[in-house]
Amino acid sequence: MADRTILLDKQIDTFHRQGFLAIEQLTTTGEVSRIRDIFDKLFNEQAGRDDGDQFDLLGTGDDEKPESLPQIMYPAKYAPELNDTLLRQNTSIALSQLFGQQVEASFFHAINKPANHGAETPWHQDAAYWNPAQKHNKISVWVPLQDVTVENGCMQFIPNSHNLDILPHRNINDDPRVHGLELIPEEQDKIKEQAVPCPLPAGGATFHNGYTLHYAGPNQTANPRRAIILEAELPPVDRKKPLQFPWLDKREQARKQQ
Repeated sequence: MADRTILLDKQIDTFHRQGFLAIEQLTTTGEVSRIRDIFDKLFNEQAGRDDGDQFDLLGTGDDEKPESLPQIMYPAKYAPELNDTLLRQNTSIALSQLFGQQVEASFFHAINKPANHGAETPWHQDAAYWNPAQKHNKISVWVPLQDVTVENGCMQFIPNSHNLDILPHRNINDDPRVHGLELIPEEQDKIKEQAVPCPLPAGGATFHNGYTLHYAGPNQTANPRRAIILEAELPPVDRKKPLQFPWLDKREQARKQQ
């Protein structure tokens, strides 16, 4: 374990009990500003576009349609200086506390919700994207690069949903050409009233388990809503009986047809 700590014991207990945690500060105001400049540069230069790492999570491949939820996968691949940050160091320490053993955080993706028309990130479980033959142990850390509220799309969670296995999902709007996933409408209707919004200052963070149901609303403000996501995981465990994820099969078939 690291010599210093980021999280209090009661925060660690809260995470394991409810499947998510929000904290007010994970890095400094000055570093948030520097990372925000890197973030904007990557999106302005369309970093990763040629490699398939930058795309619209809600897009269908129609380049004429304005992007409503653009993201860049593995942003440190295009801006290696992100790896040499207090944010990554502090995230690694916090995740090591949550896992109970030493892990190193890596930058997973960056998401930009454009001003005024940035779309919602629908209710989903991250593990619905992953190998259904395995049980996963991964934690994601979502860091806003400006203050976040319900109005511009802060994270929202369903307490204790990390105790569930994977619920039925589909591609967003039931369109298999779309990369993003959402909980099927019938399941969404069951949970919405339980949602806990997590407004945060810039440089704060939420932590959530890969099975925790979460959502982020649309950006209804005049400024972009920027967020960068880090993660770490322990080795997955093979399931005795693999699950079936028909939503991934449909997406793969649609890609082959395209």
